[in-house]
Amino acid sequence: MTGKDWLVTDDGQYHVCEATNHIEDLTHPYRLYRFLTDLEDVLEQISDDSLRLQAICPLVRRLLDSSSWLEIALLEPDSETGWAVQTLYDEPFFPLTVQLVAWAPGAVSPIHNHASWGLVALLGGQEKNTFWQRSPIPKFPDKIQTVGDILLAPGDVLCLMPDAIHHVEALGDEPTISFNLYGETDYARRFEFNQIQGTAENF
Repeated sequence: MTGKDWLVTDDGQYHVCEATNHIEDLTHPYRLYRFLTDLEDVLEQISDDSLRLQAICPLVRRLLDSSSWLEIALLEPDSETGWAVQTLYDEPFFPLTVQLVAWAPGAVSPIHNHASWGLVALLGGQEKNTFWQRSPIPKFPDKIQTVGDILLAPGDVLCLMPDAIHHVEALGDEPTISFNLYGETDYARRFEFNQIQGTAENF
């Protein structure tokens, strides 16, 4: 799996991450349970979200390189909502969620943050991510404005800081499929944003 690793900060700025060196054992498949164990070690050893994401990126790439079943998973977007989610791992009382997510061509998500560190690795299709930052005024304390966008292709990895605001749009004629990984969500800080009114609502 080749592509760029992007990091989006809490203020919507984005840049390519530096690769973190790691040693791969090419004699054994890197299975999901091993990935989860290594991921737990990263979470225990690194408290800074930005540094965590830089350490997690190579693990995700190694998993996807070794787990072709993820790329051929039969996940179709729902015809009514335009998207679908398949949970691969979500354990009660453990702050980690692993998913496959599909978006129908032309589908657009609400503008939102995740209130947790997150990582999206695109497996198929093309996805435009538009980033926003808060630009409050007295009348609209949660007003936001666009910062820019990135077009993700298969092999690209997008790392999101907890307060990064974005929305996604599936481009082209085929659904997008992505491998998504999130930490523990702080629901008091998770919002959907109304672009026109400049308001934010918890969800």
